[in-house]
Amino acid sequence: MKIKLSFLTLLSAICMFSCTPKEGQTEEQTNNPEDSVVVTESTETVQLVGQFGAALSDSEQWSADKLKKELSQLDSADMKIAGEIVETCTKKGCWMTVKLATNDTIRVTFREYGFFVPKEGVEGKSVVFEGTAFKKVTDVATLQHFASDAGKSEEEIAKITDPKEEITFTADAVKIN
Repeated sequence: MKIKLSFLTLLSAICMFSCTPKEGQTEEQTNNPEDSVVVTESTETVQLVGQFGAALSDSEQWSADKLKKELSQLDSADMKIAGEIVETCTKKGCWMTVKLATNDTIRVTFREYGFFVPKEGVEGKSVVFEGTAFKKVTDVATLQHFASDAGKSEEEIAKITDPKEEITFTADAVKIN
């Protein structure tokens, strides 16, 4: 009976330690940690640059002008494009706003919430992302939800009263430089 109890105790300990992150690692770290800059804030380690989601393909990178031209004729288009991160979701890192070369901004979300980007510290960094761009009208409730995620005040959120026609992007791959 002692051997059986000791074996079960050992097995439980192995399971418990194999499921915990290694020291200095969090569940939010993704794909290429050797490619990343790591910043430690108290006990949390956050990957700020590197690959998030799938790997970028070798396909040609589109210009912001080509994006606008394509979406003036189509409702959606698959592409790879670059820009500068303006802000990210402060709650989970489940979206980012990116300024393109034309100074237009687009909201980038991540396909099926399959990955996230850092919640802070990446504003102003260059980013390349690949996936599908959409021309759509975003309703007031969704715009207010995004404003809440961005940490806007109740007063700022209440000022959002009209839907917005915009270009959005669902990314499969993101590389922050």
